[in-house]
Amino acid sequence: MSKKQQFVSVWDAIEDTPTEAENMKLRSTLMMTLKNHIVSTGLSQVEAAKLLSVTQPRLSDLMRGKINLFAIDTLVNMAAAAGLFVEINVRKAA
Repeated sequence: MSKKQQFVSVWDAIEDTPTEAENMKLRSTLMMTLKNHIVSTGLSQVEAAKLLSVTQPRLSDLMRGKINLFAIDTLVNMAAAAGLFVEINVRKAA
């Protein structure tokens, strides 16, 4: 009988290394936060794109969750442009 592995995050399960998993966790958190902010403020994609200084197709990629198209620094810049405060909490791995 094989023992089932349990993971804290889906990224821990699907990424090849802990480093890649941590990167994806940060990117997904930033993307979800940005998407939720845009939806909650009622901005159209055109309005949101202008606010974030990106094209509407680029914003569409964000809204559709195309995570591989966004680097952490790009997402942090977009969050700041949206008036969001980004804070990183770093602690020793379990």
